[in-house]
Amino acid sequence: MRVSMDIELKDIPGQLLLALRPVSEFKGNLISVVHHHEKRTPRGTIPVNVVFETKPDNLNSIISSLEDSDIGIARIDEKRYFEHGAVILIGHIVHTDIQDTIDTIDNTGYAEVVDLNLSMPKIKKPSSASLKIDAVSKEHLASAIELLKEIAKKKDLLVIEPIKSELGAV
Repeated sequence: MRVSMDIELKDIPGQLLLALRPVSEFKGNLISVVHHHEKRTPRGTIPVNVVFETKPDNLNSIISSLEDSDIGIARIDEKRYFEHGAVILIGHIVHTDIQDTIDTIDNTGYAEVVDLNLSMPKIKKPSSASLKIDAVSKEHLASAIELLKEIAKKKDLLVIEPIKSELGAV
């Protein structure tokens, strides 16, 4: 996952190195550091924005290490899902509990349904839905789509995938 973190450093030598050490110790990959040495927060500290990639399991350890070093954390924003896919479902989608289908994908921990567009022409007729799914990796996206296919088979739904534009983007 990619993490953007705003931290606050005391204006003493070695603070930036102290703040970056936990990212390295917990196998993070540093993307960028924006150090605003000429600015000060209302607390008199120096604001720094750090962007890094890490495994989700390591984020809490990095945060704890920063807090143990008395590094102030003003904001944390994480982007966990990097892969995006889309499928079409056809059948009695609502009658077969679309919420259950979405929850099953979301509960994997590695993928989630981020968009749903549903078309229901008549109450007794099959409906169609487009689902956009985000996942942490291409492999996890493929696993989520396979899981969706298993669910669809049990619910007698047709899955059409992947949906791509002419440029290859989903």
